[in-house]
Amino acid sequence: MDFTGTALGDCMKHLPLIVSLTFSLMVTTLAGAQQPGPSSAQVTVIRAGTLIDGKSDRPRRDQVIVIRGNHIESVTDAVSARIPAGATVIDLSEQTVLPGLIDSHTHIFLQGEDPAKGGYDANILTAPLALRAARATVSARRALEQGFTTLRDVETEGAGYGDVGIKEAINLGYIPGPRLFVATRAISTTGGYPLEGYAPELEMPKGAQIVDGPVEARKAAREQLDHGADWIKVYMTHRSWVGKNGELVSQPTLTVEELRAIVDEAHGWGKKVACHAYSGIGLHRGLDGGCDSIEHGLDLDDAAIAQMLKQGTWYVPTLSVYYTDWAPADTADGQRDRLRASAHEASFKKALQSRVKIVFGTDMGGIPWTEPIAQEFSRMVEFGMPPMDAIQAATSRAALMLDMDGKIGVVAPGAFADIIAVNGDPLHDIKLLGSVQFVMKDGQVFRSK
Repeated sequence: MDFTGTALGDCMKHLPLIVSLTFSLMVTTLAGAQQPGPSSAQVTVIRAGTLIDGKSDRPRRDQVIVIRGNHIESVTDAVSARIPAGATVIDLSEQTVLPGLIDSHTHIFLQGEDPAKGGYDANILTAPLALRAARATVSARRALEQGFTTLRDVETEGAGYGDVGIKEAINLGYIPGPRLFVATRAISTTGGYPLEGYAPELEMPKGAQIVDGPVEARKAAREQLDHGADWIKVYMTHRSWVGKNGELVSQPTLTVEELRAIVDEAHGWGKKVACHAYSGIGLHRGLDGGCDSIEHGLDLDDAAIAQMLKQGTWYVPTLSVYYTDWAPADTADGQRDRLRASAHEASFKKALQSRVKIVFGTDMGGIPWTEPIAQEFSRMVEFGMPPMDAIQAATSRAALMLDMDGKIGVVAPGAFADIIAVNGDPLHDIKLLGSVQFVMKDGQVFRSK
């Protein structure tokens, strides 16, 4: 049976419109529920016992942070600070205060789908879009509660422009959540993305927008940018396996010419392009085509690292996700899974040693949102990254990649008032970032223990 002639086929053809209508109905239903942010006259003062400001190499003791409305007005030593009259004072003098954290690689429309329950395919084929949207709002809230006040969400995996709707709902105050930078549908090629493995007579829906040729590639970028994409996400590699010489082999997708059309279009709009790339031909095409960030980069060779350094390419490794759900060791998939992890560790260490610009990203959604987001910090530190460097990868460095330098990822005058606090010293024990006690976003307190 060919789904293209059924109601399901029609639904998938008009998926972006359906998602848009779904969110329009949600907003109408929730009219009047909007929670206003702090007024520009509202003043809040935070007493910080220790401040890691996201940019400085060393923490500072006994700091006073003055917040007016949703921005930080000043950061001063407690001995010389003046508390404005009428200010609300929050005492974090026994805690370590940091900027709100930034996860630069997430999927709020994925839930770490269980293969026993149909996995990725069931998420697209059986889950109503309203259900997927509702689950995405919970994912966003969980991120915020864990101290991640900003996410770069890199593709809805078959949910069209649903991330644009979630972002708007957060911005309008209908639901709590992080500041979102969204990539909408993502782009790959024929034979380069699921759903796969069905009868060839069936035209199955895909988790990404499929293009072939530079003209289609540019048009897809234009469509996504026109519908609210902050970034364009492309898949430069697809499946991977162990080669005959024991190496990691990755199937390339987009050609350099196709990618260059996308990059040229995105850059013309003042936007950037994130490239999913594991290794080999596809990884090098991504760099040759001008990608702004390499996502995952499981097997970076010396030439790739040299090119990343020359071009200023960002690296978002997403380590932890590749240590989950390994197939049995005596299977081809199990051998591939273990090679991915070992090659990835070596690549991360090589990139760190070479001073490639590394940014914190988790691939949450590939990992269930019930799992701790901060687990990635432990993996980065285990592989040799100093704790302060890991924190900056999730604060000021991520902000720079997102073109938000000085606005997020720092506790400094002029920045948005995105602030978290933990008990103890995360520079001594990075795992403490998994137990956030206080969360403020845009001057509003969302969590306080």
